[in-house]
Amino acid sequence: MPVAAPALSWLAVAGRSSSSAMTRLMLGRTLERICKGVLLLCLLHFLIMMILYFDVYSQRFDLFSRFNNGRNGSRNNVSGAAGNGHHFYYYNLSRPNATLASYLATGEQLVPSAQPETNQTPSPKPLPPCPENPPGLVGRLLIEFSSQMTMERVQKENPNVTEGGRYTPPDCRPRWKVAIIIPFRHRENHLKYWLHYLHPILRRQRIDYGIYIINQLGEDTFNRAKLLNVGYTEALKDAEYDCFIFSDVDLIPMDDRNLYHCYDQPRHFAIAMDKFGFRLPYAGYFGGVSGLSKKQFLKINGFPNEYWGWGGEDDDIYNRITLNGMKVSRPDVRIGRYRMIKHERDKHNEPNPQRFNKIQNTKNTMKKDGISSLTYRLVQVKKYPLYTNISVEIGKPPPRPFKG
Repeated sequence: MPVAAPALSWLAVAGRSSSSAMTRLMLGRTLERICKGVLLLCLLHFLIMMILYFDVYSQRFDLFSRFNNGRNGSRNNVSGAAGNGHHFYYYNLSRPNATLASYLATGEQLVPSAQPETNQTPSPKPLPPCPENPPGLVGRLLIEFSSQMTMERVQKENPNVTEGGRYTPPDCRPRWKVAIIIPFRHRENHLKYWLHYLHPILRRQRIDYGIYIINQLGEDTFNRAKLLNVGYTEALKDAEYDCFIFSDVDLIPMDDRNLYHCYDQPRHFAIAMDKFGFRLPYAGYFGGVSGLSKKQFLKINGFPNEYWGWGGEDDDIYNRITLNGMKVSRPDVRIGRYRMIKHERDKHNEPNPQRFNKIQNTKNTMKKDGISSLTYRLVQVKKYPLYTNISVEIGKPPPRPFKG
């Protein structure tokens, strides 16, 4: 039994040593984990500080760049900037007691505010071009003149037409801005029917247009072509038109597919009137309703001013077109149909006995007789709800040569 006691004592010491070693090992691992955690927190803190530092630095750099831009702009464009209302500010940040915060506190003086204005309205989207073939067209129309017509009725039918007989499509952008010019005298009843039918047709065609009635004052001989020249001149005072349609007040289109705008060549619209059996009376006919662009009109020097009385001026215009290398374009005969309001021939608009001789001399007269030689006296311009009335005095015809 004396040998057993030392053995037990050794085992006890060995057990305590092993337990102490395990405790130290666990404590070391715990400390190692704590150190790693602290190290990671320090690293994370360092990264956050670096991010904040570079963020502030970039703002400071951006501010300096704006100062430099302002300084360069003010040096290079002082006079231009002053003329355009722009002001450039630059400051010396190296002066004593100057800090970035002091300048940031007065940032309104440094750079314009980038904050949007609360009352600023967004710019409207650009309108698409109007379609070449408007979808709302009807086609063949029933035209009659038996029902009583009043201006009040026509005005109620066309609430979207503005003062002076102006209209612009609200949903598309037309290619042409059209002035429709009507030579006029003592045709008030015809005008009511013309406005009754044409305003709805033009709106369906998506035409940007204005209607001008050129009223010849007095009772001297009527001069249709000279009134058309007056209409061209006066319409351009009202708006920047680039297309001009010249129409008699007694002609109504029977098909709204006969589009009232300008074309690559001068346009003859009224090619099939009921008075001619819905046929073209002759190949060179250019009467009734026609259209020319501003460029085409000026190329032929406008219309002749020396056709006093009925007839001849439309043939002279046709000659001017062909002599200047252009061709007359026309719609299909089934579309270019017109009805004429029946009436007696106007007084002081008798057939011009000199018309045939004048037509033969178009080549010699067109350069000196036309829009370049137009004279008249403007008496009054009055805008009505459905049209603009322009009253003028255009003079008297020269005395006819005595036949001995």
